[in-house]
Amino acid sequence: MILRKTKIVATLGPASSSEEMIARLITAGVNVVRLNFSHGTAEDHIKRAEIVRRIATTLNRPIGVLCDLQGPKIRIGKFELGKITLKMGDLFVLDADCELGDQFKVGLDYKNLPQEVSVGNALLLDDGRITMSIDRVKGNQIHCVVLTGGVLSNNKGINLQGGGLAADALTKKDRADIKTAVALEADYVAISFPKSALDVELARTLVRKAGGKASIIAKIERAEAIEDLEAIIEASDAIMVARGDLGVEVGDAAVPGLQKRMIRMARAQNKLVITATQMMESMISSPIPTRAEVSDVANAVLDGTDAVMLSAETASGQYPLETVQAVHRVCMEAEKEYGGYQLEQRAVNRLQYTDEAIAAAAIFTAQHLEVKAIAALTQSGNAAQWLSRADSSVPIYALSPNKVARRKLTLHRNVFPFPIEQTGKNKEEILHEMEQVLLQQKVVSIGELVMLTFGEPIGSPGGTNTLKIIKVGERRPIS
Repeated sequence: MILRKTKIVATLGPASSSEEMIARLITAGVNVVRLNFSHGTAEDHIKRAEIVRRIATTLNRPIGVLCDLQGPKIRIGKFELGKITLKMGDLFVLDADCELGDQFKVGLDYKNLPQEVSVGNALLLDDGRITMSIDRVKGNQIHCVVLTGGVLSNNKGINLQGGGLAADALTKKDRADIKTAVALEADYVAISFPKSALDVELARTLVRKAGGKASIIAKIERAEAIEDLEAIIEASDAIMVARGDLGVEVGDAAVPGLQKRMIRMARAQNKLVITATQMMESMISSPIPTRAEVSDVANAVLDGTDAVMLSAETASGQYPLETVQAVHRVCMEAEKEYGGYQLEQRAVNRLQYTDEAIAAAAIFTAQHLEVKAIAALTQSGNAAQWLSRADSSVPIYALSPNKVARRKLTLHRNVFPFPIEQTGKNKEEILHEMEQVLLQQKVVSIGELVMLTFGEPIGSPGGTNTLKIIKVGERRPIS
């Protein structure tokens, strides 16, 4: 059984919404599917989630569902002819009152933009492909001079270089979409453009109020988020290194260093991290990746990311299956060179929790004893998460009776969730069941050493406090 530690998140869209394609993507190695709420209707997302869950059950594989909220993406309006071509030096007006644009002006979906910018500010449109300098602001009109020209089409995004826009992270649409995410039992909800920890806490409150159990992902894509990064990470369950808009706001040269810092900080706080945006961009229209893209994915793996995410490559590209297969190959090769991350790199010098201490002991033992696997009996998934943060060459099998916990664990690096039945069983019966699950999944063989972690009294929710080493088939501690 070939195990890939780094998880793959794939966005569903027109190219990947059929039952056949979703099944092929999951078989090829997708662990989590992303539903992008910037596109499609609530009914579309609910239908896709139902298909994913049905196929996952058929294939006997846990698959996580991530709902990605649109957030306050500031965009221009529409043009009468659909698009225009701008040249350097052209004068152009962003007009909040304009209904339909032409060669000289276009509307805005964010009506407050004229009140939040100043003369001399640089605006970046269409992910920075077109840049403009603000010459003057008059009422609801922003008069600009084009610095970098190109084709500008309907509804393209606008970023203020350096950040600073006041738009709320959670729009009216996002609040409605959170209810949809809860209705389809999302495992993760991603918040776009959070500026502070308060945005993350508000999202969590809204999810819980709607009756949801989803973990909260903060997408780091605003310059302001970098300034409050530690607090945002602390408030979230996971972060996403969203390199597209972030690169536009802080400059592309700053992104690689920030990526490494964010991954390091997230792991130090025992949080998950996804690396995203343009990872295999050329495979939207090519069956093979560029060498630069291969290196990009590999470097994210070597940085210690939990997952890499595909966007348009699988949502609307011509080669969604080939892209997932390519990412799988690259991750597998990169993991051979990965040096690991130890608990001593945590944000504190002393271990704070019992389950963290058990994880540290398990990883230390795995480094000094020929152990085939670590099996963590867990209700919530926390025990497996500690083990994942410590990192090990030994695979971690999270055995949980909780299907929600198993689905969430699909995003954790080097964690492989399996179901286990605990009801009505005593300690010895449950430990035997843990052993049998590993044998049935063919991940261990008779006579190999395995570490079991669990909490006592066994079967009740609570922190993991016990580590036991067994030889498979003998069911007794190694002396």
